[in-house]
Amino acid sequence: MDYTQTPTPAAETSGTAPDAGDQPLPPDEEIAELEKHLGAEPDDFQARCRLGELYFSKGRLDDALTEVQKSIEMAEALRTEMDRSLAMYCSNLGTIYATKGMPDDAEAQFKKALQLNAYDVLALFNLGRVCSDKRQYMDAKGYFERLVEVTPEDPIAWYNLGGIYAELDNPQVSDYNTIDMAIQCYLRTLELDPKHLECSFKLMEIALAHKKTDLALKVMEDAVEHSPDEPLAYYNLISAYDKCKMFEQAEQTRQKLKDRFAKRPREGDKA
Repeated sequence: MDYTQTPTPAAETSGTAPDAGDQPLPPDEEIAELEKHLGAEPDDFQARCRLGELYFSKGRLDDALTEVQKSIEMAEALRTEMDRSLAMYCSNLGTIYATKGMPDDAEAQFKKALQLNAYDVLALFNLGRVCSDKRQYMDAKGYFERLVEVTPEDPIAWYNLGGIYAELDNPQVSDYNTIDMAIQCYLRTLELDPKHLECSFKLMEIALAHKKTDLALKVMEDAVEHSPDEPLAYYNLISAYDKCKMFEQAEQTRQKLKDRFAKRPREGDKA
């Protein structure tokens, strides 16, 4: 089979003779021009494709092979970049649908985004939340596990994954024993964001429920240290001390709370 193509002269297609300036370059000259051009602009996809064709037509098979391989690599890179861009737009569209109160349309767009880019952050986060709201915790687990793989430094991703593991540990939800994984996720959240009080409170509750009193106290003591102006941190630490029958420490914390916030001027006292 002959893979070469013979260009049809312009005069044969239009019925008129072409101007001298429209005459195509001889193959050897065109090859030289393309080689020079690609030396300066190596990412010109169309030029590289054309050069591969010319090499083939001249029987320079090794050169043709090299150029076609480069063209394929460039085309694949372009397609990957295009898929990522399209996935981003699908996720943005899904966000708009969700904001407009159209959850089914939003979910469809987020899933389409993941078909194009399996690690689209916005789609993974939103589908994880959608599945969690539907109590489809195994599906949510998959999305959030992928999310922390893509964004390992994002405390929100770890916090949401921890919540899913905590739900899956419930015998009424699944047969999985995932509470230790939930604890590790919450600890990772606090490592990345020590002021994440909601995470501190949930981890305290889990630790107390599973007789991990040292962990519960450490978490809340750290919460007070990192958020000294947040009364809820003190209240939860007091509660943890009381549940652990550490009444003296609870009373000391109550006094610290009173002392700290008693020193604040009331709004009516401001000048």
